[in-house]
Amino acid sequence: MERTYVADTVNKIGEKINLYGWVDSKRDHKKIVFIDLRDRTGIVQVVGGEEFKELSSEDVIHIEGTVKERPNNLINSKIKTGTVEIEAHTLQILSKAQSLPIPINSHGYEIDEELRLKYRYLDIRRERMTQNLRIRSKVILFISNYLASQGFIEVETPILTKTTPEGARDFLVPSRLQKGKFYALPQSPQQYKQLLMVAGIERYFQITRCFRDEDPRKDRAYGEFTQLDLEMSFVTQEDILKLTEELFTNLVKEIFPEKHISQTPWPRLSHKETVEKYGSDRPDLRKNKNDKNELAFCWTLDFPLFTQQSEEDFFYGSGKAKFAPSHHMFTAPHPDDIPLLDTDPLKVRGLQHDLVLNGYEVGGGSIRINNPLIQAKIFELIGFTDKQKEEFKHMLEAFTYGVPPHGGIAPGIDRLLFSLLGETSVREVIAFPASSGGKTSVMNAPSEATEEQLKELGICVKEKV
Repeated sequence: MERTYVADTVNKIGEKINLYGWVDSKRDHKKIVFIDLRDRTGIVQVVGGEEFKELSSEDVIHIEGTVKERPNNLINSKIKTGTVEIEAHTLQILSKAQSLPIPINSHGYEIDEELRLKYRYLDIRRERMTQNLRIRSKVILFISNYLASQGFIEVETPILTKTTPEGARDFLVPSRLQKGKFYALPQSPQQYKQLLMVAGIERYFQITRCFRDEDPRKDRAYGEFTQLDLEMSFVTQEDILKLTEELFTNLVKEIFPEKHISQTPWPRLSHKETVEKYGSDRPDLRKNKNDKNELAFCWTLDFPLFTQQSEEDFFYGSGKAKFAPSHHMFTAPHPDDIPLLDTDPLKVRGLQHDLVLNGYEVGGGSIRINNPLIQAKIFELIGFTDKQKEEFKHMLEAFTYGVPPHGGIAPGIDRLLFSLLGETSVREVIAFPASSGGKTSVMNAPSEATEEQLKELGICVKEKV
């Protein structure tokens, strides 16, 4: 007999079925014992006898039984299977469960987060967390299908790549075969997607992992995150904004029908206007900030191409340059402002676009530089040494073989879901996030390497003095 899922029991009244799942709760009425059995589709009540008395919450069991229709006065309207119950014939305990170290029958916000992350495999059992991951899956599937319907090709790019000064600290991976050299985990597929435009792909996307050694915040996970990476050839900034609006408007209608977008088309604000009016380039434009179903998307445009370089911009230049990229070094200057690169770089506008939702930046992108001479000028203004310029030789050479005008955007999946769901932290929409202290608690990472591993890699770890 095939397995029946809990949600399907309402359609099998009078039939004998097989159920598998967890004991969600137990109610002992002496000769009769009731349990709620839970699987990935829901919860259903099962009626048994003495054999049920040995069951505990979260035991994994197999039940053979018959689906019975409940009398009208015993219908449980709070659950989808409340019109039926299962009369158990046989019980098989597949796995016993000890008392759980954390409760899973609540939202979980009241529990210490470090403890929740340590036992994340239990924390995910709670309904809210399971639902968040289901919605995440639906969002990613919708995005992939939508972009495929628009002629985009999904292309995977390398995880082991080259360290280049792009704006944040890299995670380095030592090479065993080439001792003394290191790979870097990608901060984003920025260079690869631009090379794909040179390759003639024209419409690329990827649901990709990105790695940055940045301090965590409630809207930013430590270490790694997931983003929709998207790049198009022969487009203007307007084309990118239009596609993005259409994608996420349709996504909200399909997956979040209870939510409403407060203004369509989405407002477009200049960086200068936004900062002067709202004190931030990520304005929260909701009319009622207590309405969890209101979604206020907007665009921030006309960013300055450069900012004044500070001591924190350690990854740029020789330390003598005055300028740092506002977005990144591949963002194209506004065509009208190109002459200002030689006279007043801080007045140059970039063709950058930031996507904002309810006061959080959930994506950013730009039209890219496709002129090697302008790219070289940008490198010069941010103070790149000859050695640093050499790090991008592959890009500059590729651009000499015919590169189309191109641009894109990279919305963060974690941050987007955090905003759409109104969660308290991006960690609530990630299965196994690092803690605020940068530890992956379930695996107790990071951990020390053995002497044998270090020797094979040619690495010597010095104790901190």
